[in-house]
Amino acid sequence: MKKFETKVLHSGYKQDKTIKSKATPIYQTSAFTFSSLEELEGFYQTNSSYLYTRTGNPNTDELGGLAAQLEGAPAGVASSSGLSAILVGILSVAKAGDHIIAAEDVYGGTFHMLKEELKHLGIETSFVSFVQQEEIERAIKENTVLLYSETITNPFMRVEDIQQMVSIAKKHSLKTMVDNTFATPYLLRPYESGINIVAHSATKYFGGHSDVTAGVVVGDAELIQKAREKVVNLGANLSPFEAWLTCRGAKTLSLRMEKQSRNAAALARALKENELVDRVYYPDYVSPNGNGAMVSIQLSQDLDISAFFKSLGWVKIVPTLAGVETTVSYPLGTSHRALPPEAQERLGINTHVVRISVGIEDSEDIVEQFSEAIRLSR
Repeated sequence: MKKFETKVLHSGYKQDKTIKSKATPIYQTSAFTFSSLEELEGFYQTNSSYLYTRTGNPNTDELGGLAAQLEGAPAGVASSSGLSAILVGILSVAKAGDHIIAAEDVYGGTFHMLKEELKHLGIETSFVSFVQQEEIERAIKENTVLLYSETITNPFMRVEDIQQMVSIAKKHSLKTMVDNTFATPYLLRPYESGINIVAHSATKYFGGHSDVTAGVVVGDAELIQKAREKVVNLGANLSPFEAWLTCRGAKTLSLRMEKQSRNAAALARALKENELVDRVYYPDYVSPNGNGAMVSIQLSQDLDISAFFKSLGWVKIVPTLAGVETTVSYPLGTSHRALPPEAQERLGINTHVVRISVGIEDSEDIVEQFSEAIRLSR
C-alpha cells in the first residue's frame, strides 16, 4: 500500500497506451466518435468507453478515481462544484418523503440547500447539535435516512465525532455523509472509519490554486453509482479542463497541507496571545499530520471591523478559501449570510467573526500582518 504522498502523485492517471504522454492529456471534447453501430451499441451494453462528456470523460473520471483512492473508498465521481457534489451525494440516499438530520453548524450554502431547496423536492431536514448523541437520536423519525455533517465545521472548526455518527447510524439503520473539504484526506479519511459518503469542494484544497470550481463525492460503490447517475441526469458534470486543472493541483496537496497547517498553528498560537482577540477557533487535534489550515477568530468589540479589513495589506478579502495565498472572509456577510438571524446568533456568527484561510507564505510574515491589522483597527 502506497503512502499518501505517493498516492497523490500516482493515482488516477488515465493513460492512452498508444500515446506515451507523461501527463494525462486534456480531452477537451463534447463527444466521442464510433467506427460502427456495433461499437456504439457496445457503449450502452458495457459502458466501457466514452460517449458524451456529460455522461463521462477521462479527465473527470481521473479526478473521481483520484479522490476515491486518497479517501480509501471504492468509487468516486466528479461534479461541477462542491455544492453539486453534496447534492448528488444526498440524492443517492434520500428521495421525496425522506428525512435528513444535519449538524446545525454546517456551511451556509449547505444549510440553505438542505433547508430550502431540498424541501421543494419533498425532503425534510432537521438541524441539531451533533455534540451530544442524545440530541441526534431525539431527532430521528421513522422516515429518517441520513446523518449529515462536516469533519471540521465551517466556520468554527468543531471536529466532528465520526465514530459517534457511525455508531448512531448503525444502531438505527441510517446512512452517513460528511463534507471533508477542510480536513482533506491528508488529515482525515472518514470513509475508512465507516462513513458511507464523503464530499469535497475540490475548488478548495484539491485544486489549491483558486482557479477552478469543482466537486467530488466518494463512498460506497452502489451509492456512488447512483450519485453518478444524478450528475449525468441533472447536468451537474464537470468540464474536462477544470478536472485536469484540479488533478494537476492535487499533486501538491500533501506539500501544501503540511505547510499551511504548520502556518495556521503558528498564527493561532500568536492570536491567542493578542489581548484584542477574544477567541481563537482552531482544533487541538485532528490527525498526526496536523490540524488544518483554517483559523477563525472573534475580534474584540473594541475594534473597528471595517478598519481591520482595510488594514490587511497583502492579505486578500475573498468569499472562499484554501488557495496558496493567505486570505480572509467575513462569514456574516458571505458564507453564512443566508442563515436566519436566529441561527446566526445561536451559532455565534456575528459582526466580529473573521475566518482565515492560511497560505504557504512565511509564518512570521502572516503573524506580523494580522498583528498589524489588529493594531491599526483599535
